Amino acid sequence: MTSIGLLTDHYELTMVDAALRSGAAHRRCVFEVFARSLPGRRRYGVCAGLGRFLEELPNFRFDAAALDFLTRHDVIDAATGDWLAAYRFTGSIDAYGEGELYFPSSPVVTIEGGFAEGVVLETLVLSVLNYDSAVATAAARMIGAARSRPCIEMGSRRTHEQAAVASARAAYIAGFAASSNLAAGMKWGVPTLGTAAHSFTLVHDDERAAFAAQVDALGTDTTLLVDTYDVKQGIRNAIEVAGTSLGAIRLDSGDLVQQAHEARRLLDELGAHKTRIVVTSDLDEFAIAALGSAPVDGYGVGTSVATGSGCPTAGFVYKLVEFYDERGQCHVAEKQSLGKTSTGGRKYSVRRRDSQGIATEERVGVHGLPERADNDRELQIPVVREGEIVGREDVAAARRRCENAVAELPPEASKLSSGDPVIPTVLEERESS
Repeated sequence: MTSIGLLTDHYELTMVDAALRSGAAHRRCVFEVFARSLPGRRRYGVCAGLGRFLEELPNFRFDAAALDFLTRHDVIDAATGDWLAAYRFTGSIDAYGEGELYFPSSPVVTIEGGFAEGVVLETLVLSVLNYDSAVATAAARMIGAARSRPCIEMGSRRTHEQAAVASARAAYIAGFAASSNLAAGMKWGVPTLGTAAHSFTLVHDDERAAFAAQVDALGTDTTLLVDTYDVKQGIRNAIEVAGTSLGAIRLDSGDLVQQAHEARRLLDELGAHKTRIVVTSDLDEFAIAALGSAPVDGYGVGTSVATGSGCPTAGFVYKLVEFYDERGQCHVAEKQSLGKTSTGGRKYSVRRRDSQGIATEERVGVHGLPERADNDRELQIPVVREGEIVGREDVAAARRRCENAVAELPPEASKLSSGDPVIPTVLEERESS
């Protein structure tokens, strides 16, 4: 791949081609990213991916090789090729800050600019935000189910190699303590952890030899995987090798609830009262919740978090909601397709909260900010102005925002069962300017 611009759908460029011919390409437009509903009938969603999108935006270009491909395959004509060769987004973008929560009809991203320069961004925006937000939402549910016990993201071997980096980042924003993915550590500052797999034990002459080699390399605070052969004997071998100051053991198979109880009893009998128990093995939020009463100190989550735990997309769509004609007259764009309606007009949103700071509504004003109440919190922030990025944030800021936003939710938000959003979205029509 030589051009990020080709990370788009064919019809985005045929629309540009036709709009340049019709004269509509330069009409000022407003596009919005929103979800009509929450996938899996979850109680809330978590926004993630904005930082990745902002990193990609300056590089969203069409180089000579890309333009040659597009013209040779009759995707565009020569005039459109000239336009794409000079492409640079010059509009403005407002968005929910990364880590913020979203609900049905929340205006998660608002993009304003010419029709053509806005429409070519659709696929990039949706591919980044839909995946990252799906992972972050699943991760937040797991953090809720784990309560104060830490979760480690370890899904790199269960998804595309670049998606694995995005997954580690999104899970960290949602509250995961660390990841196994080293690229996420280097690129985004996500803490990384890892020790050994079963193959490390199997390649040694016996389990004690494997444990001794690991402790010699990593120290006694390491985590020893004790279920390659027999769990109870594995625990005994681990304590014999590392002593009662061993950091942790890991259980990766079988009935984890029963094994955790048995492991805790045996560790205590051996005097290893401070040795922690970490469990892995195809965990999701439901399995984590089921382990709530077990003496577990941490969870390693792979496939489920990297794939959105059954909901691999956030359900975001990218729709035109306003455009301006040649006279500067604003027109509302409203889709009426059966089952896929959209409300026209630019949206502005606040999180309405009661006197205790608990969220009660997602208040969305059409054409202007809703009438304000005392504890309302505005949700969109400026991230791009006239093509220049003005809203970069680090991952730590997004992580704090997520923690604070989840803390605002009413107790029903912690339910893992399918149901209605934990707060309703209320549309408020304002005077069109």
